[in-house]
Amino acid sequence: MQNSVSGFSKFTKAEKIDWLISNYFQSNTNAKANLERYWNSDLALQKLHDEFTENTISNFYLPFGIAPNFLINDKIKVIPMTIEESSVVAAASNAAKFWMQRGGFKAKVISTTKIGQVHFMFNGKTSELEALFKKVKPQLLKDTKSITKNMEARGGGIVNIELINKTSKLNDYYQLHVSFETIDAMGANFINSCLEQIASSLEKHSVNIHIVMSILSNYVPDCLVRAEVSCKVENLVNNEEYSGQEFAEKFIQAVQIAEIEPFRAVTHNKGIMNGIDSVVLATGNDFRAVEAGVHAYAARSGSYSSLTHASIENGFFKFWIEIPLALGTVGGLTGLHPLVKTAMELLGNPSAKELMEIVAVAGLAQNFAAIKSLTTTGIQQGHMKMHLLNILNQFEATEKEKSYLIDYFKTNTVTHSAVVKAIEILRA
Repeated sequence: MQNSVSGFSKFTKAEKIDWLISNYFQSNTNAKANLERYWNSDLALQKLHDEFTENTISNFYLPFGIAPNFLINDKIKVIPMTIEESSVVAAASNAAKFWMQRGGFKAKVISTTKIGQVHFMFNGKTSELEALFKKVKPQLLKDTKSITKNMEARGGGIVNIELINKTSKLNDYYQLHVSFETIDAMGANFINSCLEQIASSLEKHSVNIHIVMSILSNYVPDCLVRAEVSCKVENLVNNEEYSGQEFAEKFIQAVQIAEIEPFRAVTHNKGIMNGIDSVVLATGNDFRAVEAGVHAYAARSGSYSSLTHASIENGFFKFWIEIPLALGTVGGLTGLHPLVKTAMELLGNPSAKELMEIVAVAGLAQNFAAIKSLTTTGIQQGHMKMHLLNILNQFEATEKEKSYLIDYFKTNTVTHSAVVKAIEILRA
């Protein structure tokens, strides 16, 4: 097969790049220079990055930004955000500043239970399997003791094992539904190790049990955190255009639309995830797992809906989010990546519960800023002004040109075509 390769993982980094250049790039490409340009000159640090994944050829950098002035549970926090979308950090910062003057954010972890499952087939009577499970359950727990010992010493471990009958949906299909508490660890390896041991022990007790797979679930509806803001309706005023009541009512209508209209809810929740993912990424957690679990939670009623909600009660405006977040502050990249360590330090080296609260607040702040813009000035006014520098950089504008055009667009509408035209006129 053309351009196939054998033993690629054994090549040095330079050999990998040379092979790629020879087979997939034109001779006049600057791809090699670009890839090598992002190597870290600190060889030990580069080696660390190389070992985070497989077949590393370079580093892909994302901006590491800061959103200050978050008042969370009466403590001021600076939140690190790793994201390439400039308006996200600005929006979070604006929301933080807005609510600092109105009592700040309140956050509380509701529960921290995580889930894993042993999926198996059983060719026999359900009553026989139920009797067998009742008999061997203590042994299944006992067989995991060598794995759970350290976690139990920290206050975690296996919370429960349940037998679930799924034969109404798939012939002969059953599962062991296992609940875990992993304290400050993300716990993926711990959970999967326990599940595989449980599966191995279970299979020994009956020739009719056939294990299909054992794996944690990224759907964690019992690993919940709530964040909210509230103030008197009249205190929502921050300009001359809207009264507090008008702003609150329009804001609530926007949230209600996202609650009942999936096309809007997806974009609404994407904005929430702008804030959540950027903090999850900055703190070395698994944003793909968080995304999957959050979106499943948003569809738990059978229709995809908003993750945030708003109301007016007794003259108070209230805006809140309740969201599943399985996060960790030990293990994984949290103890390896230098910037993850820095991010954790910035946050005061939080526990997993505290990190859940901070991440939920970031999502709520992001959503507040987005809805506030949508229902007042419109989203594009702020977004395009933040995007202006990206457009100017695309056209390799000089510092002098940037200075002039940034000033020009303070009083003119930013669109891609308007910026292009202004550059052409300036250069002419």
